[in-house]
Amino acid sequence: MNEPSTRGQTPRRGAEGSSRGTLSGVGLRLAYDRREVSRDLDISIPSGKVTVIMGPNASGKSTVLRALARLLRPTEGRVVLDGKDVRAYGPKEFARRLGLLPQSSLAPAGITVADLVGRGRFPHQQPLRPPTVEDAEAVRRAMEATRVDTLADRPIEEFSGGQRQRVWIAMLLAQQAPVMLLDEPTTYLDVSHQLDVLELVRSLNAAEGRTVVLVLHDLNQAIVYADELVVVHEGRVVASGAPSKVMTTELLRSVFSIDARIIHDAHLPHPVVFPLTSIRPEN
Repeated sequence: MNEPSTRGQTPRRGAEGSSRGTLSGVGLRLAYDRREVSRDLDISIPSGKVTVIMGPNASGKSTVLRALARLLRPTEGRVVLDGKDVRAYGPKEFARRLGLLPQSSLAPAGITVADLVGRGRFPHQQPLRPPTVEDAEAVRRAMEATRVDTLADRPIEEFSGGQRQRVWIAMLLAQQAPVMLLDEPTTYLDVSHQLDVLELVRSLNAAEGRTVVLVLHDLNQAIVYADELVVVHEGRVVASGAPSKVMTTELLRSVFSIDARIIHDAHLPHPVVFPLTSIRPEN
């Protein structure tokens, strides 16, 4: 599948993403109970771009995403959204600025596509008041953008993994948050649906200027779809920048424990990582 034609274009602001989000973490120490995952971690997410966070298993990448999303409170340091500590936001105000699609999402039994997407409007709604015209329009646009509008009245459990993922992304779009975090959105999808989801996210970023952060495993997908690549290893950010500069044979050896070639072809817009063998630790 060819790379999206929107790659490299300046993101445009749209009706749903009227302001861009800035997000960073400074001096983060992250832990679950007494198990420390990260210490002195700094991360800066470029506004209006697609950032991919990568790292080997148990490197702390999903933990970093949880901290950015305010689901895990740092024991040291702080996360800043639009110049303000995330802990200073009220729940609805924070949800109007940042949306999260976690690794595993469970929908209530029997819920239709339109109803699930409509739940993304919760941060904008008033208690005991019916949905507004603005709510309905946001849901309609989100379903059209993700191409699930023709499925609006059908229960979500009828669909394949790729279709379901589109519905969850539609709910995230209806939330209208300028910052979108997606934790491994291509897990359990076949290659075709993986590319479908990534191209959708990339096109939405280009059309609306939303700040997007993805956690991915596939090295070549990261090179193609990211503006910025952040590599996490043993709880620290060990590299960040343009994917073509960050992805080196030295990094692949030291972080991902593989010997690989990085191939540059005049007929391809990006370099390609070709793994050769894993590097087994010495006994």
